[in-house]
Amino acid sequence: MKLPVYLDYNATTPVDPRVLEEMIPYFCERFGNASSSNHKFGWEAEQAVAVARKRVADLIGAIPRDIVFTSGSTESNNISLKGIAESYSEKGRHIVTCTTEHKAILETCKYLEELGFEVTYLEVDGNGLLDTEELERTVTEKTIIVSVMMANNEIGTIQPVAEIGRICRSKGALFHTDATQAVGKIPVNVDEMNIDLMSISAHKFYGPKGAGALYVRGRNPRVTFAKQTHGGSQEKSLRAGTLNVTGIVGLGKACEIAAEEMDNEIERHVKMRNRMMKEVLALENTVLNGHPEKRLPNNLNFSFSDIDINALIGDLHDLAMSTGSACTSSSMEPSHVLTAIGRPRELAGSSLRLSFGRYSTDEEIDYATERLVSAVKRLSEESPQSVISKPKEIK
Repeated sequence: MKLPVYLDYNATTPVDPRVLEEMIPYFCERFGNASSSNHKFGWEAEQAVAVARKRVADLIGAIPRDIVFTSGSTESNNISLKGIAESYSEKGRHIVTCTTEHKAILETCKYLEELGFEVTYLEVDGNGLLDTEELERTVTEKTIIVSVMMANNEIGTIQPVAEIGRICRSKGALFHTDATQAVGKIPVNVDEMNIDLMSISAHKFYGPKGAGALYVRGRNPRVTFAKQTHGGSQEKSLRAGTLNVTGIVGLGKACEIAAEEMDNEIERHVKMRNRMMKEVLALENTVLNGHPEKRLPNNLNFSFSDIDINALIGDLHDLAMSTGSACTSSSMEPSHVLTAIGRPRELAGSSLRLSFGRYSTDEEIDYATERLVSAVKRLSEESPQSVISKPKEIK
């Protein structure tokens, strides 16, 4: 076993060697521009993009023409909200989202508020789940889009996406979901889940960084949005710019592998997750963040009372973990997700996210569990307040 043990798969994943192998020829040999239609180099690139588009579509139950390639989910999220806001503003100027969304959604919504759009931020319960009855009451004839993350990047809670989509469909509002942490890890079907727009990032499931996609429903209903990048006719004129053929090839291959291996990976990761969860929650001063069952197979998030989180991180220097999402790790503020689910500020500021993946081994998980439990016990004993009663789960 090599140290440190990597337990931050929700931040990013290593590129699968099979993905890299498929990408390599497109760096130096098949380096053509997919828009160059007059010679072999362009044709090869165009064909590679077509194959990748089908692989992405197959993984999520879509059709290839509804896949728009982007640089990743942050861009896809921006395109979705800004594009729909501009295109559907005559219908209404109301947007609905959730307090536990990624900053790529929340900050885009704040920007749209500055432009005069009204945004409703729905609260969640103690496990991070949205109240679908409240959602149904909130969506009106002026609501143009609802954006709710499929699986939370910090606490792993999986939302009732199909029901959310059904409500949106019945109310005449479009439904966008940030599926960054879900695609490639759990089954996703855009038709069964009533999804109109969906954001995807390759690097969350063993593809390259800087490659992603946006699913845009082309029928029943047909979604149209104002283009946000000008300068070319690429991607049906929805997103200008030379296609990142190498990254797109990698995304496509990552989707193909995920489709083949997802069931086995889910089973293996759930066993790892539950084994670690049982051992860590046996500690008196530890609480689980997120739904105990409706969560990503590979995600755990714990808060520790009476523990200096910096001391804990320092003690666990041989474990690569996160104190929150990668995009906010430099912030000194407690996680907005943890405060949104009702964790006190002190408890929210003393949390660890552990996530594992394709290359995690049982030996690594057992080692990490033993190291974490031992460190928490030692720091608890050294705490001036000693160990207090275990925090109650928030219902």
